[in-house]
Amino acid sequence: MARRNARLEDITQRIIDRSRNLRRAYLAQMKAAQEEGPYRGALSCGNLAHASAAATKQAKKQLTQSDAPNIAIVTAYNDMLSAHQPLGAFPPLIKKALLQVKATGQIAGAVPAMCDGVTQGQAGMDISLFSRDVIAQATAVSLSHNVFDGALLLGVCDKIVPGLFIGAARFGHLPIMFMPAGPMPSGLPNEEKARVRRLYAEGKLDREALLKAEMASYHAPGTCTFYGTANSNQMLMEIMGLHMPGAAFVPPATDLRKALIAEGAKRIANITHLGEEPIPFYKIASEQAFVNAIIGLHATGGSTNLAIHLIAMARAAGIIIDWDDFSDLSEITPLLCRIYPNGFADVNQFHALGGIGFVMRELLDAGLLHEDVWTVNGKGLRPYTQEPFLKDKKLARKAVPQVSSNRDILTDMDHPAAKTGGLKLLKGNLGRAIIKTSALKKTRLVIEAPAEVFNSQSAFIEAFEKGQLEKDFIAVLAWQGPKANGMPELHKLTPLLSVLQNKGFKIALITDGRMSGASGTVPAAIHLAPEAYEGGMIGKLRKGDRLRLDAISGELDVLMAAQELEGRELLKPRLSAEHWGMGRELFAGMRDLVTGAEQGAMTFQLQEQSCLEDGGSDG
Repeated sequence: MARRNARLEDITQRIIDRSRNLRRAYLAQMKAAQEEGPYRGALSCGNLAHASAAATKQAKKQLTQSDAPNIAIVTAYNDMLSAHQPLGAFPPLIKKALLQVKATGQIAGAVPAMCDGVTQGQAGMDISLFSRDVIAQATAVSLSHNVFDGALLLGVCDKIVPGLFIGAARFGHLPIMFMPAGPMPSGLPNEEKARVRRLYAEGKLDREALLKAEMASYHAPGTCTFYGTANSNQMLMEIMGLHMPGAAFVPPATDLRKALIAEGAKRIANITHLGEEPIPFYKIASEQAFVNAIIGLHATGGSTNLAIHLIAMARAAGIIIDWDDFSDLSEITPLLCRIYPNGFADVNQFHALGGIGFVMRELLDAGLLHEDVWTVNGKGLRPYTQEPFLKDKKLARKAVPQVSSNRDILTDMDHPAAKTGGLKLLKGNLGRAIIKTSALKKTRLVIEAPAEVFNSQSAFIEAFEKGQLEKDFIAVLAWQGPKANGMPELHKLTPLLSVLQNKGFKIALITDGRMSGASGTVPAAIHLAPEAYEGGMIGKLRKGDRLRLDAISGELDVLMAAQELEGRELLKPRLSAEHWGMGRELFAGMRDLVTGAEQGAMTFQLQEQSCLEDGGSDG
């Protein structure tokens, strides 16, 4: 076991210290639930009869026995979204494998799964972030029947995995495993896709040409192949030990994927309280596991959305992390791969070279991961440096390659793609924001320019189409935070900003909204907090204000006297039109409850501290 990096240890310890009371109370709750014993044993005869009424004769018999594990399947299956369509085939395979180890499985419930790729620039995007907490609630509803000894969670994309995780954390006394679907085959090369989008934005290609390119990019069942939030999620579940080793990027509907599904089903039965090696979820979701997740995010150049989601996921497990932790861990983590939008390779190319297993081995050998953590596979992360394959139709594993055959896509600690992970905390008189620098040229790390202020994407697009933005400027897009309108992604602006930047103008973006897992080559200070709706200074900016974004020093400022800035009034736009239609009116309560971006944009309130104050065990 490599000696861990001293800075890694320091940051981990401060997270442990900061989280002590919250985590202690969480563990007390989970251990209390765990000590209640066989969970179906608490049900009345009528309860159990309802729970088994639709089961097969064999499953019904096993469900009445307290020594036969029953596994919940919570699924995000639908056949509209490519990433989730393959999940429809999973339950029969899971149930068949469970029967082989004298266990049963039931589809406990389904959770919604919406796609930011479908809702980009549309009204539905305003509820996308909130869907994460709806998914968490749906997961809780699914597991609340209390007839389960463990759970398999089937989900892939942006809000789905974080939502499933948050729900799972509240049932942390159970063993829980995630099962991904895998990526679709490679389609139109990412470089060509980006070129077509730019040409369309410039008016040089028509909609038919753009649609042809997009259909060639997103063309089959499986996850989108760029390294956005969906694939960042799969990396996270792997590096946190919540997948079977090597499961993340195996394609759907292959014999290898089917073998991994069967292996996972048998394993979850074995780690229940009725199995040989009980491993409850709360053991896996530790402070060290979250540090590993952030390190993995930086080493792979993952999605900025996880700077919100990981905070909420951790809080659900009694752990408090913040953007200082992200930024400080980024400083000690080299970037080890170039996958679109941080390069032009896709996840299939990355996986073929050794993928996550290669990255994990490099980080473990450098002492940049906590190795001695619990996983669904057992104690320790080393097995996750093995890649699965079929030998004589049976699942086997082998070591990932020692050397990458293409260092432009995947490299090692001696030849990093960049010295740091590329997620930087920005601070100044405008508040706190984050910026992803891994895809930025050095000449774009510092931008000082006058502001162009907008309150909506459509206003920016209108100015672009009128030719009013052919100059150096920093676009300010306020009133896009969680409380204002649900914090939609603003990825629709990316091609337009890129066009202007490619013309030689100095361009940047400052917003209290999100960009995307596909945040790329334009400097963007995002998730600015406090948001305009809560009095944030971004809501006081005016056209022509001199702004400075310095991604080297970590500064974000409007260049004016503090007294002048403080004395300005907020110019609040009418937001009512963004609060109704497409079901948005149903989320008014969430807009009222939601916390800021750095607090995870959470709409749920956890009362762990009061549990201790009321005399609960401190574990």
